[in-house]
Amino acid sequence: MRIRTTRLAATMAALGAVAAFALAGCSAPATSSVAGTWQEHPAPEAGEVPELVLTANGELSGTDGCNSLAGGWTSSGSTVTFSDVAATLMACEGVDEWLLDLSTGTISGDTLTILDAGGAVIGELHRVA
Repeated sequence: MRIRTTRLAATMAALGAVAAFALAGCSAPATSSVAGTWQEHPAPEAGEVPELVLTANGELSGTDGCNSLAGGWTSSGSTVTFSDVAATLMACEGVDEWLLDLSTGTISGDTLTILDAGGAVIGELHRVA
């Protein structure tokens, strides 16, 4: 009886380890729900579409429809924090440069709500990829 109990315990431990490994492989890191391409919809009439591309390694690139942006990001739950964001400062007629003021964001489904440093909502982007 002792041999069966020991074998059973060893088998259960091995199955538990395999299940934990399988689940770890299937579960996505927190950043994967944030990483992707986010655009403003509907697109403004003038210029390019405001867009952020957030990579899984924490890099940010994009455009406000005129200026290019580059920087970094991290996430915790549904909150995204943007850091070290630099932008070109071209003079573009008819372009709302709201995206240049990004500080943080919150994700709800496929919508990324962008907030400025004061916590005010300044715009929304929607996941496209």
